Amino acid sequence: MAPPLDAPDFRHIETWIFDLDNTLYQADSNLFAQIESRMTEFIAHRLDVHPGEAYALQHFYFRTYGSTLNGLMICDHVDPEEFLSYVHDVDLSPLHPNPALRPALARLPGRRYIFTNGCRRHAQRVLEQIQLAELWDDIWDIRTLDFKPKPLPEAYTRVVEVGAFDPHAAAMFEDTARNLVPAYDLGMTTVLIRTGSRWSIQGPQVAATPRQTFHHEIDDLGDFLQTIRL
Repeated sequence: MAPPLDAPDFRHIETWIFDLDNTLYQADSNLFAQIESRMTEFIAHRLDVHPGEAYALQHFYFRTYGSTLNGLMICDHVDPEEFLSYVHDVDLSPLHPNPALRPALARLPGRRYIFTNGCRRHAQRVLEQIQLAELWDDIWDIRTLDFKPKPLPEAYTRVVEVGAFDPHAAAMFEDTARNLVPAYDLGMTTVLIRTGSRWSIQGPQVAATPRQTFHHEIDDLGDFLQTIRL
């Protein structure tokens, strides 16, 4: 059945860009809570500080530098590989495939990419767990970005360069609102996935993101992708 004429029009989209964590799986799996906890543990051990101080520093770096890792690299000269290896050593068993999402992604014409501040190995493990591993043309991870994370504008110009695509013919899907602003500024079609997570609208203690920077706000990614015009 063809989508109704008033369905969101994505017929101009040639490049489909998806965040990974809390976007391609349900936020209530609490996988990111595991990652957040391991970040705190890493900082406490690496910088020899109390866990409470480590947690506060973790979120200060997130707010100030775009990601906790970027702050640790700039301020504390932390080896990013050491950090990534530790924080992504998580239990994936809470993740389960979404039967509706796979066909919804597979029907999209053009190229499909993962765009994540995490590492490639973490993305591959998650995609295998939720049975979406073979659907992607590439994974743009923090190494692809030269360790300049979303939402720094350099991350977005980097993926446009690497992917060699027209931003005006690209759509980006994210659960963290502030990560859509640079995509919007480049001319991408932006889709915010509402998860109910404290990270979703603005991230912890980050100023609210202007809602005009999202072209669409949705609750269910699979359902949305099945109903858009292609």
